[in-house]
Amino acid sequence: MNKAVEIAFVYGFRHLKRRMIIRLVTIFVLTLVGHFPAPAEQSALDVAEFDRARILKAANRYLTEEPITITASRSSRSAGGLHDFFSEGDYWWPDPQNLEGPYIQRDGMTNPGNFTDHRRYLMRFSVQAPALTAAWKVTRDSRYAKHAVRHLRAWFLDSATRMNPNLQYAQAIHGRFTGRGTGIIDTIHLVEVARAVEVLESSEALTQAENKAIKQWFSDYLDWLTTSKNGIEERDAKNNHGTCWVMQVAEFAKLTGNQELMAYCRDRFKTLLVPNQIATDGSFPQELRRTKPYSYSLFNLEALAAVCQILSTPADNLWTFQLADGRGMRKAMEFMFPYILNKKKWPLKPDVMYDEEWPMRQSSLLFAGLAFGNSEYVSLWKGLKADSQVDEVIRNFFVRQPVLWVS
Repeated sequence: MNKAVEIAFVYGFRHLKRRMIIRLVTIFVLTLVGHFPAPAEQSALDVAEFDRARILKAANRYLTEEPITITASRSSRSAGGLHDFFSEGDYWWPDPQNLEGPYIQRDGMTNPGNFTDHRRYLMRFSVQAPALTAAWKVTRDSRYAKHAVRHLRAWFLDSATRMNPNLQYAQAIHGRFTGRGTGIIDTIHLVEVARAVEVLESSEALTQAENKAIKQWFSDYLDWLTTSKNGIEERDAKNNHGTCWVMQVAEFAKLTGNQELMAYCRDRFKTLLVPNQIATDGSFPQELRRTKPYSYSLFNLEALAAVCQILSTPADNLWTFQLADGRGMRKAMEFMFPYILNKKKWPLKPDVMYDEEWPMRQSSLLFAGLAFGNSEYVSLWKGLKADSQVDEVIRNFFVRQPVLWVS
């Protein structure tokens, strides 16, 4: 209870002025129904100031590193060409009974013999370009913007090094598939890159012609995502893959000004993602059944939070959207928060790999904390580890520069 209200109840209202009595009663009622934020929740968080030292430390290191794209390496197992992204399904291994035959699945167990160069190059790009952009945003030092744009040119514009705008050959399985719809999840790392492009539009480092050409790349990729066999398969996935399809399409549509696809993603969030993925207790049943239930739950929560951050408007706030039974982002955050705060309370078995690496500084805590006025979420976000050198963590932790996402 608000301290002033408590004093009034203890000592009576007779010595208080009428206006003060009305104010105290109003505060008391609003507090009871949960609509009056605590003073700490009312104050805005200056993310740029909070993250400034971390951003500049990374960006200053990246200034000395050259862009590397997928053309730097090629696998003999790829059915695509030099400019085609190629990766292999993580949990697929040689069959001990038939070493030359099709691979077999071992869920949750990553095969270290798979080709991962393109994925690692893409993750490197997704770490460096947004960090450089964030450094430009907080300092306005043109060196950072210019180097970020060098990465953009290499990946999207330069005919010698660019990546083709499709993932036709992603997450192939030796002896089974040359590429699969599930491979589309590999480009979640372009979501924050797209966000960086939006920020760099106001810099002098990115010319209008370059900006237009980069947006055309994303427009072409959107067309492939929404019409190809692989894209449709990923769109219809029932778990985090379906969430990540919506997240990618939403951000790329925002960058390219495709209002129709943004509206489509809002509708998909309300009619498919929330009803089909969130249980009445706020958990994600499709993720809990996996061999990495903790990290998969965090991953899906991050993607859903990003969708809300990308698509919410004052007139259509996905953060506060909920079904008749209360299912929505508030419920999902309430479910996971205690286990991010204290992982020892997690009721399921530990993840079969990399369990000790989680949680990280989950962006869902920051975004939801600001959206709901919840200081506990923001405080926890502040105290968690922000960066990792573990490839598996980098791969599954895709919002790393929140200053690009919040004012």
